[in-house]
Amino acid sequence: VEAVISEHRAELLAERYRFNMGLLMGEARSRLRWADGKTIKNEVDLQVLHLLGPKTEADLEKKPKAAKARPAPVEKQKVAVVENGEVGMETRSLLEQLRGEALKFHKPGEQNYKTEGYVVTPNTMALLKQHLAITGGQVRTRFPPEPNGILHIGHAKAINFNFGYAKANGGVCFLRYDDTNPEKEEEKYFTAIREMVEWLGYQPYAVTHASDYFDQLYTWALELIRRGQAYVCHQKVEEIKGHNPPPSPWRDRPVEESLMLFEDMRKGKFGEGEATLRMKLVMEDGKMDPVAYRVKFTPHHRTGDKWCIYPTYDYTHCLCDSIEHITHSLCTKEFQARRSSYFWLCNALDVYCPVQWEYGRLNLLYTVVSKRKIIRLVETGAVRDWDDPRLFTLTALRRRGFPPEAINNFCARVGVTVAQATMEPHLLEACAREVLNEQAPRAMAVLEPLKVTITNFPAPKALEVLVPNFPADESRGFHKVPFQPTVYIEETDFREEVDKGYKRLAPGQPVGLRHAGYVIAVQNIIKDTNGRVIELEVTCNKSDVAEKPKAFIHWVSEPLACEVRLYERLFLHKNPEDPSEVPGGFLSDLNPDSLRVVHNALVDSSVLSARPFDKFQFERLGYFSVDPDSKEGKMVFNRTVTLKEDPGKA
Repeated sequence: VEAVISEHRAELLAERYRFNMGLLMGEARSRLRWADGKTIKNEVDLQVLHLLGPKTEADLEKKPKAAKARPAPVEKQKVAVVENGEVGMETRSLLEQLRGEALKFHKPGEQNYKTEGYVVTPNTMALLKQHLAITGGQVRTRFPPEPNGILHIGHAKAINFNFGYAKANGGVCFLRYDDTNPEKEEEKYFTAIREMVEWLGYQPYAVTHASDYFDQLYTWALELIRRGQAYVCHQKVEEIKGHNPPPSPWRDRPVEESLMLFEDMRKGKFGEGEATLRMKLVMEDGKMDPVAYRVKFTPHHRTGDKWCIYPTYDYTHCLCDSIEHITHSLCTKEFQARRSSYFWLCNALDVYCPVQWEYGRLNLLYTVVSKRKIIRLVETGAVRDWDDPRLFTLTALRRRGFPPEAINNFCARVGVTVAQATMEPHLLEACAREVLNEQAPRAMAVLEPLKVTITNFPAPKALEVLVPNFPADESRGFHKVPFQPTVYIEETDFREEVDKGYKRLAPGQPVGLRHAGYVIAVQNIIKDTNGRVIELEVTCNKSDVAEKPKAFIHWVSEPLACEVRLYERLFLHKNPEDPSEVPGGFLSDLNPDSLRVVHNALVDSSVLSARPFDKFQFERLGYFSVDPDSKEGKMVFNRTVTLKEDPGKA
C-alpha cells in the first residue's frame, strides 16, 4: 500500500480527497492477491490520512458525500505497541509487513523436515513428536544478544521480528544472553539489554543465559567425541584462520585420547590457545571443523571460576535453541553460512533440531554501530558515551527523545526481507514526528532571547494565559503560562528592515503573540554600544480589535533558564566506514557541527515538573526531550527532531 501511494503521491497532494481512491485500492489488490480486501481498504484509508491529514472544510465543500467514508482521525492516528503483553495496532502493522518472509515459515513441528537444508534422520519424527508434546504446538522464538555492548537500531529490528512473530502466532519469545565470552561481558550490558527490550514494549517469556546450560553442553561435548564427531586439536588460532587452512593432523586421533585430553582441558592442564575441541564437518562457506570449545582462564560473570573452557557460538547456539524447544531460530543473513552446522550438530547428537531462518540486517547511513568503532569514538572524545544522542544505539535514541513506538514503526516500515536494508536516518525521524505529534504536549521556548517590554500592558499585574496542550484537540487539557509586561521572543523573529516575504515583527509590521490574544507593534528599538538590538519597546492591542497580523510568534514570560542541545548528523558522508568514500577512516569524517549547545535558552514554566525523558513540542522549534543531566535550577533539553524535515537531508 505504501508503494502504491508513493507512486501517486504528487496527484494525491494536488487533488487531495478528490483523487479517485478506487485506483489505489485496485492497484493494491492486484499486488496483494492473498490479502483481505477490507484490510487493504483500512490500510489505504490510514496511509492517505497520514499523508493528507484530516479533511478540511474545502474538501467537504467539494465533495460532501466523501465525508461518510472518512476514517475516524482519533482512532486511526493513535499509535500503539505491545503493552502488558497485548498486541497493539502498530504491532499488527509490523506483523502485516513481516508476512512476505513469514509466509514461508513452517508451522511448529509440522514441516520442519520440509525446510530447505533440514537434515532428516531416523529419529527426526520421534524427536518432533516429543517436541510437540512439550510445547503443545506453540511458536517459540528467542532474542539472543551477546552481553558485551549496547543494543543499536539494527537490534531493534531483531527484537521486533522475534517478539512480534511469536506474539502474532500466540507464541512466546525468550531473551537469552549468549554469555560464552567472559572476557568482554559486564553487568551493565546485561541490565541495559533487558531494559531496552522492555522499553520497546516487550516482555520476555523467560530470561535465560547460555551459561545456564554449561553442564549439559559439556555432557553433549563428551558424547560428540564418543560418537567420533569431535576431536581435540593443537593447531594455533593463526593456523586455522581463513578459508583454506591446513587440515588438522589430529583429526583422526583415537576417541579415548580426545576424551582424556578434553578432560585435561577442563582441569586447566592446557594454556590458552594450546588446545581446542573441534567438530568434524565442513560448513557452507568451506570452513572446516569449527571450534566447539576453547581454553580461557577468565572467571565468568555468573559461574565464577567453575570453568576454564567455554563453548563457542557455533556449538552453543543451536543446542540452546534445542534445549528451549525454539521453533523458529531467526538470524540475520551472515549466519546463513552456519545453517548446515546448526542442523548437523543437533542431528549428530540426536536432539530436537529447530529450523534456522535468515533475514537481512537493518543498517543506517551516516552512522557506525560496531562496538569497536563506538568505543573509539568515546575514547577520542568525539562522543560522550554509548548513550550520546548523536549515536544510533537504543540508549542514545532514548536519550535524544525518540519514542519506542517510533522505532517500532520504523522497523515495521522497513519490513523483513532476505536482502539487507540500508536506510536514511530521515525516515526514522519521520516516524518520530508522527508519534511525537500525538504524544508530546506543547510548550513555548526561546533559544536566542530578545527582551520585549510592553509599555501599555493592559493589567496592573501579570495575567495568566491558557495554552492548549494539543491545539488540534483541546479536550486533552490546557496549561497556564504567565503574561506580564516583559516577554522574550526569538531574535530571529525581529528585523529592522523588512524583506519581501518577511511576515514577522518589524517597525510598522505588527505580529500576534501566540495564545495571548494580543498583537504587538514596535515603538522603540534599544541597542548596545556595538549597535546590536538588545530590547524592543512595544505597544499591544487585543487581537479582536487590532488589524489581523501577518504572523503569530511564540514568546515566554517569567521563564525558566535552560540549556538546549541541538544535534545534527555525526558524520559528513553516508558511509563513513567505506574507504572509497572516506579514505582517512571514519574518525576523519566527523561533522564539526554535530552538536550546538545553547546555554541561555528560556522555556515557559509549565515544564518545571518534567522528568528525564519527558517530551515536548516547543512551538515553531521542534520536538525536545528532558535530558538526565537536568538538575534543579537548570533543565537540559535535547532536540529530538525539527518540526519539518530538512529538504537537504532527503
